[in-house]
Amino acid sequence: MDMQGEQVEVRLVYETTAADLAQAIRVRDTRLPAGRRRRWLLCGFGGVLVCFGALAAFGPRPGSGPLATLIGGVLILALTLFGPWLTARAFAGLLAKAGETTALVTATGLRLSTKNTESRIDWAAQPLYAETADTFVTLSVTKRAAAMTILPKRGAASPADVDRLRALLDANLRRI
Repeated sequence: MDMQGEQVEVRLVYETTAADLAQAIRVRDTRLPAGRRRRWLLCGFGGVLVCFGALAAFGPRPGSGPLATLIGGVLILALTLFGPWLTARAFAGLLAKAGETTALVTATGLRLSTKNTESRIDWAAQPLYAETADTFVTLSVTKRAAAMTILPKRGAASPADVDRLRALLDANLRRI
């Protein structure tokens, strides 16, 4: 509740885009410990493969095996770098089918609805959030599944609503 005792809520209306999803995946992968570990592991493994493949391919007895190792390492590094974009592109059709989303953010959590679905997310289910230039992303902290909700700033009716949304998130979630 705000100073006058009124219930504070912010309403967003938007269509989630592949760019929004790619940005949210990047946030998850860079700001959550599990995402950082996965990225470091993949980058390290890809780097080792590139080094071993290059040493073997350009050493005294080059062959196709070392070249495959080199290419595999480069591929792992490329997928680590472009993975969020590729994942978002894979989901583009589903995002388009969902159509317009209406999100109501209140002191108790989020209520999301599209033409085919409705869901309610309590703050305890996604206790973290991150802000990017274009979005707010709420995140879960479970090790096996990383649930997230994307709240694009363009869905707000006014800049004041973006500020009120930030205040609601700050009051109920931990910013990462």
